[in-house]
Amino acid sequence: MSGNDTAGLPSEAFFTPGTSSFTAFLAAHRPGLLPTARTLPDGIRTAPDRFPHGTTVLALTYRDGVLIAGDRRATMGNLIAQRDLEKVHPADDFTAVAFAGTVGLAVDMVRLYQVELTHFEKIEGTPMTLAGKATRLAAMIRQNLAQAMQGLAVVPLLAGYDLTAPEGGRGRIFGFDAAGGLYEKQDFYAEGSGSPYARGALKKLYRPGLTRREAALAALQALYDAADDDSATGGPDLNRRIFPVVCVITADGFERLPEPETEQLSRDMVEQRTTRPDGPHAPA
Repeated sequence: MSGNDTAGLPSEAFFTPGTSSFTAFLAAHRPGLLPTARTLPDGIRTAPDRFPHGTTVLALTYRDGVLIAGDRRATMGNLIAQRDLEKVHPADDFTAVAFAGTVGLAVDMVRLYQVELTHFEKIEGTPMTLAGKATRLAAMIRQNLAQAMQGLAVVPLLAGYDLTAPEGGRGRIFGFDAAGGLYEKQDFYAEGSGSPYARGALKKLYRPGLTRREAALAALQALYDAADDDSATGGPDLNRRIFPVVCVITADGFERLPEPETEQLSRDMVEQRTTRPDGPHAPA
């Protein structure tokens, strides 16, 4: 703490007008608090079984907005590190972020991103645009590039309801790469180790104008297919009553589907799989 803080008061930096970016503020005054500040020594790369990794998350647009979901498993190599990890989080009232990659860094990045959006709104007096939110998240990922090159990558998935977009196109999805590349996705997208199988399932199940229930079932079917072919992705655990996290963002804001609803949808899906193990066919 500086000399100004000896009486327990914040330093002058906290009362000086500056940037609307909380991340930039930390970088200038408390860089050690940034998740990206904790790099490994040069030439060191982490072993894949040393830190928990989150696996599969996905998003798809539907009639009322956008849905974002994730499985609950975290792995360390061939070990299950956690069975009930929360990979989907609200960023603000109309935006949600899900993550795949190094869990510790991802959780810190999500928390910092939530503060970033709140800080901007307080400083500027207006919420950030959805495109601006995606650009800010891309910049945060880019700051983590050194750790990503050492095996500690975080790859989020951003979904939001854009109040300024034309009717019918307000649910939007943004994907990223480990270097902070930003890509807007159409209709649906998935990220993480099970994402190729999840995207394959969504290709056959997705259609414009899905209802909330249909969209939730499509997401659960895609996560089930991912778990079926990717050992790092966890399917519904009926015995422990651990089910994927499914959230929607509409004109009414962010909402996580209640646990009883997600459980019933998951049980209905698993029951259907007893007669059709490979899942439903694409609609004609």
